[in-house]
Amino acid sequence: MAQPAIHFVGFRGDEYWSAVKVWGLPHFIHMGNDTRMRREIHCTDTVVFANGAEARAAERNFSDTKERLP
Repeated sequence: MAQPAIHFVGFRGDEYWSAVKVWGLPHFIHMGNDTRMRREIHCTDTVVFANGAEARAAERNFSDTKERLP
């Protein structure tokens, strides 16, 4: 049986490090609450939402990464 995973959803700044202090490093980081995130969560996993992220279910999927353009 696989070990339950920790998912962080919607973290943008210093709140990420506050969550790490409580939950430890996440196994998965999701940019927001979208259908892809919900599909990847197992019933034994722990999901930690940033402030208000659970209330904002997106109609479209977020990208997996953010890249800075020059």
